[in-house]
Amino acid sequence: MKQEADINVSAILVAGGSSIRMGFDKTFAKLGERSVIEHSIQAFLKCSLIKNLIIVINENTAPQLRDLVNKIKTNTEIKIVSGGTTRKNSVANGLNEINQNCDFVAIHDGARPWINPLQIIKVLEQAEKFGAAASGRPVTDTIKKCDNNAIVTGSISREGLWAMETPQIFSRDIITKAYSEILKEGIDVTDEVSAVMHYGKPIKIVHNEWANPKVTFPEDLKIRPPSYDD
Repeated sequence: MKQEADINVSAILVAGGSSIRMGFDKTFAKLGERSVIEHSIQAFLKCSLIKNLIIVINENTAPQLRDLVNKIKTNTEIKIVSGGTTRKNSVANGLNEINQNCDFVAIHDGARPWINPLQIIKVLEQAEKFGAAASGRPVTDTIKKCDNNAIVTGSISREGLWAMETPQIFSRDIITKAYSEILKEGIDVTDEVSAVMHYGKPIKIVHNEWANPKVTFPEDLKIRPPSYDD
């Protein structure tokens, strides 16, 4: 990796989801002593290469987030941006706020509070080499294909299958051009790897040794809080 002074990284935390399956806003749900979003914020603030942090959130909860951010002591610039109607639009809103002189953009699901700062650095190192890299874990469960009635219709080989996580980190040029293309063509994507693949760029997957699930159901909040952000 280059010297820290030579790298400028903008990070986007996407926290503008509807939380329908939770029944309440998971962004501010407590996971230990901190909220879900605060764990993600603190993980990125521990990375000195992150020069500015953009948090994309539902405009209805922006005041609550602003109160939280105002209590955080950091030299990193933090911006709060309103989310869009889809993840794609929310990320696009975040991209509009990145430092124009940044070298890389890291995009992370705010609902993945178990992200280890060391994994952020590992993904960034590979993004430097390949231009695009993302955190992921090999699929270890047996995967079955089912019909609309949940009747098994076949098996799917796990070979070569990876469960995607975040952060997903890209050079500024790659991610901004990819998003320009999918917005222009009206293509929906569920993550930024899909957008960059459409743009025709290879992406390096970085094995995450630390479990980093997405908070989806209330019982997920019973998982032990991160221990590396104290």
